[in-house]
Amino acid sequence: MENDKLCVQVRSYGAELRSIKERADETEYLWDGNPEWWKYSSPVLFPIVGKLQDGKYRVAGQEYELPGHGLGRISEYELVKRERDFIEFALKWTDETLKQYPWKFQLNVAYALRDNEVEVRWQVQNLDDREMVYSIGAHTAFRCPLIPGEDFGDYVLTFNKPEDALNMPLNTKGQFLQMEKGQYALHGQELPLDYALFKDDALAYAGLKSDEVTLRSRKGDKKVTMVAKDFPYWGFWTPAQGGAPFICLEPWQGHADYAGYAGEFKDREGSLTLAAGESRTFVYRIRIN
Repeated sequence: MENDKLCVQVRSYGAELRSIKERADETEYLWDGNPEWWKYSSPVLFPIVGKLQDGKYRVAGQEYELPGHGLGRISEYELVKRERDFIEFALKWTDETLKQYPWKFQLNVAYALRDNEVEVRWQVQNLDDREMVYSIGAHTAFRCPLIPGEDFGDYVLTFNKPEDALNMPLNTKGQFLQMEKGQYALHGQELPLDYALFKDDALAYAGLKSDEVTLRSRKGDKKVTMVAKDFPYWGFWTPAQGGAPFICLEPWQGHADYAGYAGEFKDREGSLTLAAGESRTFVYRIRIN
């Protein structure tokens, strides 16, 4: 896709963004998915966000298994529509998906270029004859640094409203620790980046006041903003070992299991429901400079 400001690449596998390039000076904003660090660039997390306890969940007492972040990022989507500045894909249930996720569904993922923004739209449809349970989220990786010669530590995350929140800590298996708060607080409107912040995995927050988070350089004028209204959870991640040249900005509808969770899928904190035949649409935007 392209317009006067941006050139964007999307692949059908995972309906995943693979490149966001500024036409004026060819600056690339999106991580390229180099498997040396992480083979994804902007996976769609569906029908779960994060990791289940032991990779398992329960629906009406029956146990199922899903990989971390679900099926959306590891599935081939069908192309629905393609124009110069718009593309849309669809993922629909199959007999195979029913073995892992026992609902008939369709997930449409669309990208539209609007001036200097990429609008991302997800439509979740319940094609079943019973209530459907799901979560959905983004996991978009931006290059950091954006400019050669700069370092990860030259960048900050800027929030559009003052924050005062402690993170939700994760254990080594990717589950949150019930009723505990982490040591990485957000204070004010900036979080200076340091690899040490991510030594215990992602920084995750519930109920932030902000609906815009900007990655920006303190040395240059390059920045990229994730605009995500009405998303109750946010995650920020770069690999725990440090040194990776990217950071993920992740608005979520739902999150990983709490450690030891053994209840029903529908009763998990953050699980969403859709009545039979209904659909729901979620939108976020990526603004370049």
